[in-house]
Amino acid sequence: MKTSDFDYKLPEASIAQTPAEPRDSSRLLVLHRETGKLEHRIFRDVVEYLHAGDLLVLNQTRVIPARIYARKETGGRVELLLLRRRDELTWEALVGGKGLRVGKPIKVEDGPQAHIMENLDGSERIIKFSEPIEPYFSKVGNVPLPPYIHEKLNDPERYQTVYALEPGSTAAPTAGLHFTPRLLEELKVKGVKIAYVTLHVGLDTFAPVKEADPQEHKIHSEWCQLPQETANILNQIRQNGGRVVAVGTTTVRTLESATIGQNGILPYLGATSVFILPGYQFQIVNAMITNFHLPQSTLIMLVSAFAGRERILSTYETAIKKGYRFYSFGDAMIII
Repeated sequence: MKTSDFDYKLPEASIAQTPAEPRDSSRLLVLHRETGKLEHRIFRDVVEYLHAGDLLVLNQTRVIPARIYARKETGGRVELLLLRRRDELTWEALVGGKGLRVGKPIKVEDGPQAHIMENLDGSERIIKFSEPIEPYFSKVGNVPLPPYIHEKLNDPERYQTVYALEPGSTAAPTAGLHFTPRLLEELKVKGVKIAYVTLHVGLDTFAPVKEADPQEHKIHSEWCQLPQETANILNQIRQNGGRVVAVGTTTVRTLESATIGQNGILPYLGATSVFILPGYQFQIVNAMITNFHLPQSTLIMLVSAFAGRERILSTYETAIKKGYRFYSFGDAMIII
């Protein structure tokens, strides 16, 4: 298995620059993984593919306005992209600017003082603020859209799911962007159960794998939680023969990080660095809803593990020919 096995060519015009309006009007490609059959629908039609007794699991993380601008002592501008909170004052961050060595002070525009505490890989640094930065987010923070999105997002809430609750992500769990409150209610009325997990998404999730052998790639850990209430529902659904349908690869990773004991799935709280490659045996997830992922990313490797590499690449090729929109604001797939 090579990283290049997960490559494909995507025309730039296929990269969605704006979200669909309304949310559930995006397209839905249905992949039946046993037969390879494809169907072309609209996302709100997902109701037809979920049944009473199934469980839909959603990641309720909320994107923080993690892109912040600061100034050096010389007045030069610095861009900070907060990645992970280490403690009340300390964050891992991507830093854009010259001469930012350890010990250098910076001042957040309309915010607190900060210092570069430690150099990490590449442009990553440990930043320590003089006071908690979170209270300043509404004034100094900006939504950290992916670099392939060039259009301005007029409504920051369109980069949040409608059920986003727990702040902590630097990128949205984009498969969930297609759901509306009305669609979720329609699923409940049909008898589909809904449960929640939390995984705070980091930008490393979307980064391409640079190693020739993907098994040598070190995936960054992310904080996640599978609460007791969700574990209870999962166990009930599995006992009754229902399917567990994960919305997004972040939800898949959270569920597959859980431990299955003698009495069923156990709650989980902590870091996960599970890296799902072809050959992986899924323990909990029976179906998934997901967007179309970047070439050679850990995410296309995950969906390839679920549905087969050749089948996924063939499906992507069809999606490109049919004019589906790709990546964060793009269309969706359901793999059943």
